[in-house]
Amino acid sequence: MEKALNIALVQSSIFWEDPAKNREHFSKLMDSISPDVDLVILPEMFTTAFTMNPKNIEKEEGDKTVQWMQQQAKARNVGLVGSMVYFEDGRYYNRLWFVGPEEIKGYYDKRHTFTLAGEDKVYHRGEKKIIVDFKGFRICPLICYDLRFPVWSRNTEDYDVLIYVANWPQSRVNAWDALLKARAIENMAYVLGVNRIGTDHLGHAYSGHSAAYNSLGDTLVFSEKEMVLYATLQKEHLIQTREELKFLDDRDRFSLKE
Repeated sequence: MEKALNIALVQSSIFWEDPAKNREHFSKLMDSISPDVDLVILPEMFTTAFTMNPKNIEKEEGDKTVQWMQQQAKARNVGLVGSMVYFEDGRYYNRLWFVGPEEIKGYYDKRHTFTLAGEDKVYHRGEKKIIVDFKGFRICPLICYDLRFPVWSRNTEDYDVLIYVANWPQSRVNAWDALLKARAIENMAYVLGVNRIGTDHLGHAYSGHSAAYNSLGDTLVFSEKEMVLYATLQKEHLIQTREELKFLDDRDRFSLKE
């Protein structure tokens, strides 16, 4: 039987540095999500917005949000993905969690911390990618600024889906659009980009442009509005495309060294 993955991309505004209010907000948004959805993806730092002052957030909030994600995933029988401010062992991380309905599938710490905003000064960067097996799909989740670095995103693990959660500003949204499509084409994978919308506490505007692209770079869904976007990923289409166009067989072999 053909495998399909129904996904929901939650494109929303985010309340500034208010985890409790954001959890309540996203709970309500998830109430409206179609019951046939398998995987729900939230934006980067969905409980605080893109703050460079993590000390303003109670250190326990990260664990509270992970528990909230587990509750939501189990109650709705979905996978749930999103990043947050997370404190561990004396360090702050921009950490993405992938939570399944029965268990935590893994977490990823943002590797490319955004130097333009000083993220590298306050958040400890990650050192490794993760690949999550979920309902017949191999999924690689990354975060925002990682999108600009194709070597890090390169499909050397034979993943099927590449996810980017983001707070990507309107002023550079053309780059977001172009790079999402490029990552899909060059890696012959589905690419899902989930961005926020609205204006943050610092006056930065966000225009969304959350989208899903197939392995040929075709647009499956796209929006500039505050909404939940839906798309269905077909494993058979991905397999057929890769069999007909064996571009991944010719990819460069490399390993990253610090």
